[in-house]
Amino acid sequence: MRVSFTVNGSRETVDGVWEGESLLYVLRERMGLPGSKNACEQGECGSCTVYLDGTPVCACLVAAGQAEGRRVRTVEGLAEGDRLAPIQQAFVDAGAVQCGFCTPGLLVQAHDLLEHRPDPSDAEIREALAGNLCRCTGYEKILDAVRLAAARKAGT
Repeated sequence: MRVSFTVNGSRETVDGVWEGESLLYVLRERMGLPGSKNACEQGECGSCTVYLDGTPVCACLVAAGQAEGRRVRTVEGLAEGDRLAPIQQAFVDAGAVQCGFCTPGLLVQAHDLLEHRPDPSDAEIREALAGNLCRCTGYEKILDAVRLAAARKAGT
């Protein structure tokens, strides 16, 4: 099967996609976009979170064919060229990146939160990131990173 969709602003076509293939597999293995991670394959950990038509989804649960004609934005697409997105830079600056497996999904989810809620409370941050599991950091540095990105966005 052939699937055509827009990925990070570029129109892409992928041939030879089999019926049950996930969007995650197509992004990572066929398109060379390894940012989204393949961890649980059940939509439980959030490490494969991408935007699909502007909504965060677990790419492991989306059949590649469902992306036909749609817009996908991966963690790689958050950056502007060589410049990291503010949330990406905040994760680096706050030391929120450990092993890196959960980081892409957390970045996409945190980016989405800040797009809709520029000054989130701690409870809102925790709720927004609740579907993303991290086994390294204990979450405090992740929360610090989201707070830092929000403060920078607000100019404080």
